Amino acid sequence: MKFSLKLSRRLAAIALTASTLLAATSASAEYNPKLLRIGFQKSASVLSLIKTQGTFEKLLAPKGIEVKWVEFPAGPQLLEGLNVGAIDLGSVGEAPPIFAQAAGANFVYVGIELPAPAAEAIVVPKDSSLQKVADLKGKKVALNKGSNVHYLLVKLLEKAGLKYSDITPVFLPPADARAAFERGSVDAWVIWDPFLSAAEKQVGARVLADGTGVVNNYNFFLAEREFATKRTDALRQIFDELQKQGLAIKNDPKSAAAQLTTLQGLDADVIERGLKRAGLQVQPISGKVLDDQQKVADTFFDLKLIPKAIKVRDAALSGK
Repeated sequence: MKFSLKLSRRLAAIALTASTLLAATSASAEYNPKLLRIGFQKSASVLSLIKTQGTFEKLLAPKGIEVKWVEFPAGPQLLEGLNVGAIDLGSVGEAPPIFAQAAGANFVYVGIELPAPAAEAIVVPKDSSLQKVADLKGKKVALNKGSNVHYLLVKLLEKAGLKYSDITPVFLPPADARAAFERGSVDAWVIWDPFLSAAEKQVGARVLADGTGVVNNYNFFLAEREFATKRTDALRQIFDELQKQGLAIKNDPKSAAAQLTTLQGLDADVIERGLKRAGLQVQPISGKVLDDQQKVADTFFDLKLIPKAIKVRDAALSGK
């Protein structure tokens, strides 16, 4: 299935719906112990599969807890949802929590998927003359501002001896970036799976460099602070299920891909390609992971991408 105009419009509609929801809840959201609102993205494969199977609904119904799913086009919008009280739980890459914490968002880190450095990359058109990251000097590079690929771009440029100011960033969400990439309006695109896999499979996008040996590309599970502290029982059950489903996908990516085709709007082989690069195995937050995340925060502050220095551990549950 090709990444069509119809799908692009659907993603745009999702973004508009999410923005409307956030505006409606920002002034009046209140904690409801009988409602679990989960923010998810198409790239969040563990949560996506759980949604498709209705697993959390079955798990939490005996406790009288209703489950509501809210889709977001990317991590920054999902973090905004957490900040205004529109959702209780969600998963994002490394960079969105940094921007959100710097903006005063009230969330806590509750878990990670193992690193997946190959699941994000800089891609160029298959016939591009660009052969290495250093060739990006003076070029236009599309990316979703504040997403995990923002940090990937910074570190790959640094490794190639370039400064962030040596390229022209073009901030676009995935659907718009894909369109700009195909039109030739940008020279390169920094993107994550499943959009990365789709670009490789459907238009022959060529990987200039991925995150291997450069970044971790953790996928974080985050929770609204009040939910995390008041509903530790539900959070424990949710975490156990995330671990179970992550291992199931890792062991049988073909079956998982088949189940995700309708939700993600992509062919099973494209989804499977991305799943094989994903971390998937879910673990609790550790001190080392928080230290790694602090390096991301410090990098963004040094580049003046965030307005103030932050301490990542301020967003950790006690004892970390």
